[in-house]
Amino acid sequence: MQAARPEHASADHPVVPQQKVGILLANLGTPDNYDYWSMRRYLGEFLSDRRVIDYSPWLWQPLLQLIILSKRPFTSGAAYKSIWNEEEGESPLMTITKAQTAKIKAMMHERYGDNVMVDFCMRYGNPSTPSKVAEMTKAGCSKILFFPLYPHYAGATSATACDKFFQALGKEKWQPIARIVEPYFDRPDYIEALAQSIEKAYAAAEKRPDILICSYHGVPIRYLMEGDPYHCQCQKTTRLLKERLGWDDTQIMTTFQSKFGPEEWLQPYTVEEVARQAEAGKKNIAVCAPAFSADCIETLEEINEEIKESFEEAGGEEFLYIPCLNDDDAHIRALSNTIEDNLRGWLD
Repeated sequence: MQAARPEHASADHPVVPQQKVGILLANLGTPDNYDYWSMRRYLGEFLSDRRVIDYSPWLWQPLLQLIILSKRPFTSGAAYKSIWNEEEGESPLMTITKAQTAKIKAMMHERYGDNVMVDFCMRYGNPSTPSKVAEMTKAGCSKILFFPLYPHYAGATSATACDKFFQALGKEKWQPIARIVEPYFDRPDYIEALAQSIEKAYAAAEKRPDILICSYHGVPIRYLMEGDPYHCQCQKTTRLLKERLGWDDTQIMTTFQSKFGPEEWLQPYTVEEVARQAEAGKKNIAVCAPAFSADCIETLEEINEEIKESFEEAGGEEFLYIPCLNDDDAHIRALSNTIEDNLRGWLD
């Protein structure tokens, strides 16, 4: 059905598009390129988010604008350049998110036909959350299911994505009804997808790793003390994964990466723990990143380069990075199942 005037409306009434449900996937974001100014714009938006850095702006912004954003775009740009998808002219996170969206869109249209519109947005950078909310509203989405692609809830990830979504809704004349997909860190189909990816990687390895390090993105330990559930949800994912694999505590552990600033963060730190494992005689390890739905700078560069280097410098020999679930079919099924569960009552 095309846009049309409502029944019994006067001839001068504006046409109204066919109503449908929007499914908006959201990920962290990516710079448009790895040059200095692209990196500065992206980092400026990211590091100005009070959910990410909650220090007083009076103290933080002068430091950010005058020092950090003068130097960090060069180092971060070099890191992005090392993993950039030159063929597509975009970061791996963008490439993977597009692939995930395409597969989910196909499954949703097979199930619901033209009653749904599926798209993705980024919290930082492009395509922006407000632009995609505006597109969906204009296309007739009277309801929007917003899906932050983070298995675990954290204020610095899920919450800030939702903040931006709510801000975007506030700009709409005809505001869509909204639902938020809850974290899926303990869903059986997500745990199964994780377990299958690890079993495949272990089966293909020449030598079975001595231990699997589940490396999650870190946050200041203060956030845990202030009520953020992220740490506990990460621990539960590792426990459920261990139980599904049938392993004991000596074969798997939880660590945290990406420490930034002077505060104490969730521990153990991945970069230090892999070195300790090597020094303790575990020369063959595997690392996975269950908190990331798609490979990105923190996995492809930080884990597969910086953390790997720490392990090898401490005497480690075999380092196996197990990719994120990305657009793996089992992962897409888990995400699609989660979406369908959250559409109940809207599209049954």
